[in-house]
Amino acid sequence: MERRKFMQKAGVAAVGLGSIPAAQARTLGQSEQAFKKLKHNINHSVCQWCYSDMPLADFLDVLVDWGIPAIDLIGPADWALLKEKGIHCSMCNGAEISLTEGWNNPKYHETLIANYTKMIPLVAEAGYTNLICFSGNRDGMNDLVGLQHCVEGLKQIIPLAEKHGVVIQMELFNQINHPDYMADNTLWAVELCRRLDTDNFKLLYDIYHMQIQEGDIIRTIQQYHPYFGHYHTAGVPGRHEIGDNQELYYPAIMKAIYETGFQGYVAQEFIPTAKKPLNSLKEAFRICDV
Repeated sequence: MERRKFMQKAGVAAVGLGSIPAAQARTLGQSEQAFKKLKHNINHSVCQWCYSDMPLADFLDVLVDWGIPAIDLIGPADWALLKEKGIHCSMCNGAEISLTEGWNNPKYHETLIANYTKMIPLVAEAGYTNLICFSGNRDGMNDLVGLQHCVEGLKQIIPLAEKHGVVIQMELFNQINHPDYMADNTLWAVELCRRLDTDNFKLLYDIYHMQIQEGDIIRTIQQYHPYFGHYHTAGVPGRHEIGDNQELYYPAIMKAIYETGFQGYVAQEFIPTAKKPLNSLKEAFRICDV
């Protein structure tokens, strides 16, 4: 299951996770009092699409039980439910067209500008800060041309984002999962930040994607962290659990993030393979709680 397919078919259950009865999930959460002693030097979050077999309300109950404060990639239709449960939306979505149709192509600018102009005030009114965006695919376009197109388009919405205190965040992807996606490397994306020259545009640094695409994760975080406003995790290879059966050592990565003084959120975005996927998620929070 890939996130782009989930976003295209919102509300459809993910494949392969198995059903998680709500009562069992609540019991699992309520019985783990020790888990609530996490240090929370890292602000923990999670991407709901990875657990979409479970009703959102029940999943939020688990997060409440565990003391996890936030959830990623939720649009306006579900914000009222988040507020009812006391869970923060650490990364809003709903203004983008798709992962492949983004700011690098001027033919999408009119729609994107309209979408983000409508969404930015809604994000602020709801008390949230971060709103995701995407570069889009190259479709034969030169990277420097696409970079300039992104600058020209995003400059049309940045003043509104600054006015409302909303941070637009562009996610970085690899070329294996997202062939032809333009924002596939840190240097290109950092240059975009530099040209926009605002605190209201940052990068969503997806550790899984960038390990596949370019590696050197910790040094990159140390060098370019001022441009990173949000992080996603997953194991490499396979985008599954972040335990010791994959090549990234997340305690060291989280320590590096913490040492930069990062105050944003780190969201788990792996696809669990265990028979009890909530146990995998719980373990991931433990691993990342440095």
